[in-house]
Amino acid sequence: MNNAVKKVVVLGGGTSGWMSAAFLKKMFSHQIDVELVESDAIGTIGVGEATIPPIRLFNNVLGINEAEFIKETKATIKLAIKFENWKNVGESYYHTFGAAGKSNPFCHFHHYYYRAKQLGLDKSLWDYDLNYLAAEAGKFAQIKAQDPVLDMPFAYHFDAGLYAQFLRKFSEKMGVKRTEGMVEQVLQNHNSGFVEKLVLKSGEVIEGDLFIDCSGFKGLLIQETLATGFEDWSHWLHSDSAIAVPSERLEKTLPYTRSIAHAGGWQWRIPLQHRNGNGIVFSHRHYTPQQAEDVLMSNLDSKPLADPMLIRFTTGRRRKQWHKNVIAVGLSSGFLEPLESTSIHLIQSAVVRLAHLFPHQGINEHDVAEYNKQSEIEYQQIRDFIILHYVVNERTDSLYWKAMRELDIPDSLRHKIEMFKASGRIFREQNDLFLESSWLQVMAGQGLEPRDYNPQANQLSEQQLIDMLSRIEQIKQEPISQLPSHDEFLQSMISRAP
Repeated sequence: MNNAVKKVVVLGGGTSGWMSAAFLKKMFSHQIDVELVESDAIGTIGVGEATIPPIRLFNNVLGINEAEFIKETKATIKLAIKFENWKNVGESYYHTFGAAGKSNPFCHFHHYYYRAKQLGLDKSLWDYDLNYLAAEAGKFAQIKAQDPVLDMPFAYHFDAGLYAQFLRKFSEKMGVKRTEGMVEQVLQNHNSGFVEKLVLKSGEVIEGDLFIDCSGFKGLLIQETLATGFEDWSHWLHSDSAIAVPSERLEKTLPYTRSIAHAGGWQWRIPLQHRNGNGIVFSHRHYTPQQAEDVLMSNLDSKPLADPMLIRFTTGRRRKQWHKNVIAVGLSSGFLEPLESTSIHLIQSAVVRLAHLFPHQGINEHDVAEYNKQSEIEYQQIRDFIILHYVVNERTDSLYWKAMRELDIPDSLRHKIEMFKASGRIFREQNDLFLESSWLQVMAGQGLEPRDYNPQANQLSEQQLIDMLSRIEQIKQEPISQLPSHDEFLQSMISRAP
């Protein structure tokens, strides 16, 4: 295809469709037309309510006013995920967006911490983490400080349906055209196999040069039309179903997600301004849908607002996420369970990657290959991080957790675990979404203890080490008393919304 891309057609709305349309129109506003085709008769999954910090960059690039966004999407602040019962029943830990202590360029903080533990320190790693301290206190505000030790990275919880509506209004103001309709036929070029036209049930024909497939699990273009195939990872991640249900909001809005492990799966609780998002992810090998629903409904913190909704899925990815002139974004590109809130981020990274490799003068096979290579690596790295939560557990109360502990894990993950156990060392792979601090928190939270630490931590005397840890703990504690409650912060933001 040697023709310049002048028109992009996005098939499907929801979060993935409108994020794609908004970003591409913003990046190439005077160079391309963007048309989004969706049908009100086709529902969206719409339960992806938790995000990770890069969403803030995405919103900033679009020029979205944060206060307006928080008001319109019923958003709350997310500082962390609290994992309950994952290591053992009755035990919990946090994966925060921050980092414990303060590292130097050649030795991460946790090496000093583990040396101090060998000397008798009786402190938690999280005692040195500002995000954890604020989350536990139920407080939040953006701290303006010169010292990076006081950084408090955050993301949002929001209503995914409201976010899609918000982006739709935003996109249409920029000139994105929305067409209502259901696709009846996909027409391809007889020679190249490129998609050329979508024929709607109304008879309307939508032409385009580049097509973004946001049609959900169905993958109408990437799979049903182009048959790219699917790489199944269910032998590593056994969960294949989820049940979601909203419930009434709680009086106090916590600034973190809860992930609560049960005998045959895990439950999420996501606090929004107007309700809580709840659900359970499970494997049919260990729970029937009715058993899973019973566990979920008996563990709600507030009254349900709707009937539970069952969602079936297969964990894995499309073998090609860009093929010919079709790019799969969102659920059409693959699925990883929402344990680390990566679903919306994978939409963001896909469309940002496309912007970097946008086919200006036509589609180039080398750009397509690079896009697919980066997508594959990203999915694999997130996959490994999710498997880590399961395989490193000490639960003996169910066959599910025993099976998870005995997984034949990918070599890439096994290497990371064994290296940490031996020396406490963690090396982030290039472009890995998760920082060293994230890998550390999950490995430590799940009970892994390194046998050794970086010898650079021995450069301090015992007294210097104790003094340093004490000083860092004090610095991290100081802002907490000055912060407003999470709900007070939200009200102040809403009151400033235009």
